[in-house]
Amino acid sequence: MNGSSKQAHIFKRKSNLVRNVLITLSACASLAALVFLFCRFIFPRLPAGAVRSLRKSWQAYDYESVYETSKGILNTAPFNNAALTYHGYAAFYLGVSSLDKMDEQNYLDEAINSLRLALLDAQNSLKPQLSYMLGRAYFYKNTVSSYYYADLAVKYLERAKTLGYKADDIAEYLGMSYAALGMTMDSIASFTEALLVRESDTLLFSIAEQYYKAGQNAAAEQYLFRVIKECDDENLVLKSRMLLGSIYIAEEKYEDAAKEFAGVLEKNANSADAHYQLGVLYEKQGDMVKARSEWRTALRIQVNHRGALEKLTD
Repeated sequence: MNGSSKQAHIFKRKSNLVRNVLITLSACASLAALVFLFCRFIFPRLPAGAVRSLRKSWQAYDYESVYETSKGILNTAPFNNAALTYHGYAAFYLGVSSLDKMDEQNYLDEAINSLRLALLDAQNSLKPQLSYMLGRAYFYKNTVSSYYYADLAVKYLERAKTLGYKADDIAEYLGMSYAALGMTMDSIASFTEALLVRESDTLLFSIAEQYYKAGQNAAAEQYLFRVIKECDDENLVLKSRMLLGSIYIAEEKYEDAAKEFAGVLEKNANSADAHYQLGVLYEKQGDMVKARSEWRTALRIQVNHRGALEKLTD
């Protein structure tokens, strides 16, 4: 190849390189423009008036208004983060305050969907609170659904704690969620942590239940004694006496157990559980006539009492 041909070849290669660079830059610019337009369409900024309206309704605890306003925004901007957050929060509070179980479940489903989407594009400063609210939503979903969501409640509540979120009730929610999963020692640890924040009779009873399940009867008894002695809620006192009676049966303290069940029946003669447990007590003592009589009484009070049915069909 002579010098002239070589120069022409080099010039041609340089021209092709420049052309390719220009094509690449043009493609990148077009792609960036498309991404920008896509984001403007999918994640448009809310008008100032809409933001003020949502904030005003939220501060007035008007969750119905927040729900409807945010729903309208999401119809045209389905991934707007502020609207998703407001909608998730409002749906949650409407759900947990609903007296209709179907409505509660539908609201909680909306809350979970909105909060999960909001988390995908949330600022880091908002992720701890969003995780906390999502954990709470799954906790209540677990209480009204025939499926289990306690594991997801734990996942997001623990994530909120890890991210540094502080809430007085987070440890108690974790305790109840771990209990639902059968993770007894984790439940006890969370409930004990919750006691440091706020003591309540319900919390004391919950800890007693978990200690009983863990086979630590002595610890369970101490918490039950406190509830029975100090609690003003008669139903919770009766539940505590029932559990204490069951512990006494396990410890073969039959006279003490009989006193607890008799105390329950004195306050509520139609307690099927108390009659059932008396039957179990008599069974332990070898008196099957009295045992079966108590179980039949339990079934007259509650025709589908599982324990009594099983005992009488054995």
